[in-house]
Amino acid sequence: MAGMAFLYSSLPFVPTVTARVKRNKNRSTDIGNRHLRCRSRRILVLASSGLGKREVKKKETFMITTPLYYANGPPHMGSAYTTIAADAIARFHRLLGEKVIFVTGTDEHGEKIATSAAAADAIGPKEHCDSISLSYQILWKDLEISHNKFIRTTDAKHEAIVKDFYSRVLQNGDIYRADYEGLYCVNCEEYKDEKELLENNCCPTHLKPCAKRKEDNYFFSLSKYQKLLEDILSNNPDFVQPSFRANEVQGWIDSGLKDFSISRSSVEWGIPVPNDEKQTIYVWFDALLGYISALLNDGDEPTLDNALASGWPATLHLIGKDILRFHAVYWPAMLTSAGLSLPKMVFGHGFLTKDGMKMGKSLGNTIEPKDLVYKFGSDAVRYFFLKEVDFGNDGDYSEERFVNIINAHLANTIGNLLNRTLGLLKKNCQSCLAVDSSIASEGIEFKDTVTSLVKKAHFHYENLSLSLACETVLEIGNAGNLFMNERAPWSLFKKGGSSSEAAKKDLVIILEAVRIISVALSPITPTISLKIYSQLGFTKDVFEKLTWDDTKWGGLKAGQVMAEPKPIFARIEVDKGGDEDTNPSKVIKSKKKKSQTQGLVEAS
Repeated sequence: MAGMAFLYSSLPFVPTVTARVKRNKNRSTDIGNRHLRCRSRRILVLASSGLGKREVKKKETFMITTPLYYANGPPHMGSAYTTIAADAIARFHRLLGEKVIFVTGTDEHGEKIATSAAAADAIGPKEHCDSISLSYQILWKDLEISHNKFIRTTDAKHEAIVKDFYSRVLQNGDIYRADYEGLYCVNCEEYKDEKELLENNCCPTHLKPCAKRKEDNYFFSLSKYQKLLEDILSNNPDFVQPSFRANEVQGWIDSGLKDFSISRSSVEWGIPVPNDEKQTIYVWFDALLGYISALLNDGDEPTLDNALASGWPATLHLIGKDILRFHAVYWPAMLTSAGLSLPKMVFGHGFLTKDGMKMGKSLGNTIEPKDLVYKFGSDAVRYFFLKEVDFGNDGDYSEERFVNIINAHLANTIGNLLNRTLGLLKKNCQSCLAVDSSIASEGIEFKDTVTSLVKKAHFHYENLSLSLACETVLEIGNAGNLFMNERAPWSLFKKGGSSSEAAKKDLVIILEAVRIISVALSPITPTISLKIYSQLGFTKDVFEKLTWDDTKWGGLKAGQVMAEPKPIFARIEVDKGGDEDTNPSKVIKSKKKKSQTQGLVEAS
């Protein structure tokens, strides 16, 4: 799907279909319309339950997908951002007790893939894709991505699903053959309307000239589903989110839908069209099916029915805004044509920018996520992009802001609060808790503050407001630091007697708040959260069995022994010595585990 959301920007322009239309005219229009109306009503019922309105039940299945990233080059920060966000959402729903199916993968067909492979010193397309797909899988491991399905569109099971799906759409009378002619952007893998092009017919996304092409291909009858798509948006306002993205989709539909080509005669690197080996299936008609083929379990016969039974429909398609049309216009029509249920929500987030420009492999201005992970660690990368980018909108990266945010939030507000509290506990209580946290907090307003903030964080997670979720959990840390400074337990210990007993309770209260922070922030910073839980005297097994219910006050018990206080996140120090032009700022930080992507030979 073709590359992270940051690679494609517009719906393929479908040129005027000329003569030689080979449509089956024997099909009754009236019967076809009745069939469509019946199916429309059924699909509208299936699509009517948006994500935000679901009733969460224990072990309910929550299926979330990232785009299948286009394997023309290794991952950039844009693709990492989508996957980090999907991972945080998946981890939150696991905390709710739901069965989570988290799908990601690589889209490995199309002309651009063949071109990239040809430029890589005689490496074939499959070998090229093997290398690129591996680089994604290694980066996901470095970023602590917890997906349980990784699909490659070159997998044999995927090809079988695509052909099964194609046959169903064909049988429904929605595929026909015709000639077309137009301006084609290889990087977008799509035809463009001249009105949207820049000077010299340059693609506005990739800034490269589009070539004029004429081909004999197969088309999908998208125009047949105009009314259906209008009804889906009208009856299910949660289907496309955020709401301003739904407005974009509404505008595209209102402008009138045109049939689009679903095959290529000039592209060899793709899945052959059934019964016509001279053509390959269009990359988007192929790749979108990866969401379904990924559901097949080992040993399953690769049929649509088997895949669908393993978890479809998707609860949430998480994508970048530039591939919104494919997911919110093409995909629902395709699924309806094949008689399949629609996903419950399509969420189109914004772009990451660098120096105010959209990042993309084709533009050559990407941030290397493997370098960020190696320099700062996975949790710092995850936290910064989810906290500082308002999910759904565009966001910009600068290293200075990155360092300032991570130091202020993770090292200081949360890390230092835990460290100094454990230090006082070790000095005055031999690292042992004096009372249960539920008893220590009796009559203390701070407990109510924490409880209220936990509810807010839950609300923000549920509504995909990841930045606000981070901010709300951080408020607990700010409140804890304020409580610590106001109570000044170090002074109370010096007074002895009842003051010392009060100080012991204060430390338990603060540590309970930090424990709750670690649970509530675990979808964002899983490694740091585990470190916190370990220092609070819990085992890794206990941490891995946590649920959202563990954010309730009262988890710490009297007699529990805390671990030796150690910084959970080393402060990032920046050396700005010398002339910045000749001596760039260097980040000085405790050594991180080397990223597994370091040293990987990457296909160009």
